[in-house]
Amino acid sequence: MRIKKTDFIKSAVVINDYPESTEIEFAFIGRSNVGKSSLINSLTNRRNLARTSKTPGRTQLINFFDVNEDFYFVDLPGYGFAKVPEAVKKNWGKLISDYLNSDREKIVFLLLDIRRVPSGDDIEMLKWLEHYDINYYIIFTKTDKLSNNQKFKQLKEIKRKLEFNNNDVFFYSALKNTGREELEEFIFDERKKAGKTGLKRTLD
Repeated sequence: MRIKKTDFIKSAVVINDYPESTEIEFAFIGRSNVGKSSLINSLTNRRNLARTSKTPGRTQLINFFDVNEDFYFVDLPGYGFAKVPEAVKKNWGKLISDYLNSDREKIVFLLLDIRRVPSGDDIEMLKWLEHYDINYYIIFTKTDKLSNNQKFKQLKEIKRKLEFNNNDVFFYSALKNTGREELEEFIFDERKKAGKTGLKRTLD
């Protein structure tokens, strides 16, 4: 299976605004400027599907995208940008918490910049995902920025804070589309496990 068609459906603030749920959906979350929008655009082969910005912290809503008229990609607000007002941070926290705590069937991809040791906010998000018993996977982004030797050294540093096997995480470069096939295959494998027929719905 391939991602053949992707459309923006709607932005939401509260649970009642979410579109009708499907058998499973895939949500993307990460620190501001981790490359979340670029990854979604790369994965869907749509240059401007998810808005990218040079200014971190611009994604302030939960954005839903229909994939193959079958399931959703969900773009969650970024976190950890210091210049965002505290009131806005609290609002984003509630948006994320409400979504994670919802009864929608979901797999969450936590994006981490491979060039950075996970921040306190990243560790807090991991704890949050585990607290809600969410099925999640880590995607290391911007892998094109490091050589193989640098990548090896950086992973050693990251493993001082996180426990994982390299085979259990994804490595992605939105610039070169490296890792796209592996992630796409995983998504469709999980979609197949969830059920063979997507929930029919009217897309407004």
